[in-house]
Amino acid sequence: MSVNKVILVGRLGADPEIRYTLEGKPVAVFRIATNEVFVKNGEKETITEWHRLVAFGRLAEICGEYLSKGTRVYVEGKLRTRKFEDKQGQTRFVTEIWVQNLQILDRKGETLQREPIKEELKKEEVFDLDEEISAIDEEDIPF
Repeated sequence: MSVNKVILVGRLGADPEIRYTLEGKPVAVFRIATNEVFVKNGEKETITEWHRLVAFGRLAEICGEYLSKGTRVYVEGKLRTRKFEDKQGQTRFVTEIWVQNLQILDRKGETLQREPIKEELKKEEVFDLDEEISAIDEEDIPF
């Protein structure tokens, strides 16, 4: 038995980018930052890690509608590494977190941009799209 599960709490570094597969299914790509604070030689230091996240289907649409730069989110997902060729023909790899569950942790209007979150979306509402993620093949992703 094996487990591939990622849990992150962080803030978006930019607004999500929404793209569409050839079949017209929405895909949201965004990055979040997580911070680790520790003491080294008596000095407080912070390490920031950036994580690339990908959401599919209805969850991608929700990300595009309700998330913006600075929004604090709780994310559950799984790691995926994709191989692709860049414009120069070089083989590249990218590791992403495919989002399965998402909770918005900010209270209404509390993001860094001070943009209000729409009333229909309740704080800590959970979105589960296991079915939609499994229905999309890696070949369908347009990037």
